[in-house]
Amino acid sequence: MDKTERYERGLAKLKEIYGEQAKMLVSALGEVTPDLSRYVVEFAFGDIHCRTGLTLKSREIATVAALTALGTAPSQLRAHIHAALNVGCTQEEVVEVILQMALYAGFPATINGMQTAKEVFMERNATK
Repeated sequence: MDKTERYERGLAKLKEIYGEQAKMLVSALGEVTPDLSRYVVEFAFGDIHCRTGLTLKSREIATVAALTALGTAPSQLRAHIHAALNVGCTQEEVVEVILQMALYAGFPATINGMQTAKEVFMERNATK
């Protein structure tokens, strides 16, 4: 598969997960570093997210857990909480995933993750 096919496949998957926000995410990163933007679309979404071993919902649960545990990527956590909700997770499931991280990442990471989730839930409820 050539680079154009990988990019297009990744962009399609990104749109499936993020909807219209996908264009903005790619564009915002591309303004600073077009190469990194392309790498993310091709590899993360064109290769990894297109694999068949997990559903998109399972992938987003794992991603929310990992980003919560890391505690160093609040904007990515915010985006992936939105994505989790977009692909079928409930708010309760997102809360439970973040709460589970108290065992493995500690309370500060969990509290910060919950605050991010709360903000995402409020944003989404405000637009309904």
